[in-house]
Amino acid sequence: MSVKCELCFHHCQLEEGQTGLCRARACRDGAIVPLNYGKLTSLALDPIEKKPLRRFHPGSLILSVGSFGCNLRCPFCQNHEISMSGEDEIQTVDVSPELLADKATELRSRGNIGVAYTYNEPLVGYEYVRDCAGLVHKRGMVNVLVTNGTIEEAPWRQLLPLIDAVNIDLKGFTSAWYRRLGGDLDTVKRSIALAAEECHVEVTTLLVPGENDSTEEIRELAQWLASVCPEIPLHLSRFFPRYRMADRPPTPVDQVYRLAEMARGYLSYVYTGNC
Repeated sequence: MSVKCELCFHHCQLEEGQTGLCRARACRDGAIVPLNYGKLTSLALDPIEKKPLRRFHPGSLILSVGSFGCNLRCPFCQNHEISMSGEDEIQTVDVSPELLADKATELRSRGNIGVAYTYNEPLVGYEYVRDCAGLVHKRGMVNVLVTNGTIEEAPWRQLLPLIDAVNIDLKGFTSAWYRRLGGDLDTVKRSIALAAEECHVEVTTLLVPGENDSTEEIRELAQWLASVCPEIPLHLSRFFPRYRMADRPPTPVDQVYRLAEMARGYLSYVYTGNC
């Protein structure tokens, strides 16, 4: 008998032993389980601005952790080595939620304010994020989530009370572009709007030349974001050739600056990245 994963809109219907599109969730003993629970591929004490978060505890450091797997298929992925890997394709280290909370607390003396779940798509390891976030809050520290926002409404609402800040990738503003990435624009818009009701939100858009960098598209994106809240910071980041778009040129710096200036007509805070 197959079981449906209810975490994201893909709703993978999995037979016993099968793994979902994200490579991180599978059917085992008749239930959907996270294969990447407590299995970390990355751990670093980063500046909060690197997430990027510019208006949440500026100048602080945060313990950043990542695992493997992702429920999108972006051909420009900056971390494809871990996001596109499964459990047998990459080296991991077992770190329980208790051990991670202990490590975060230990690093307080170096300026750490909490834990950021990042690098791959953290929400495909939903249960680990949830369990860690609860313990981190009990230690009086913050939780930051860097995500593509591709999650169903019910689990998102359940997680948000444990999250203090999110940076959500809004990868463009057309349904056609999102379909090419294996995603859904309306799902991400809903995730941004719901998060804005609960915690600090910032949004990042990677500008891919000839794909999502038209003036019209970024204007519509900025206008919509302003309709949610004009105080939400928007990060417009320059694309560099990576993964399956290694043959593309980088985004012209002038284009990034021009689009950022236009977006400032609608939003209070617009930042440029990778320039």
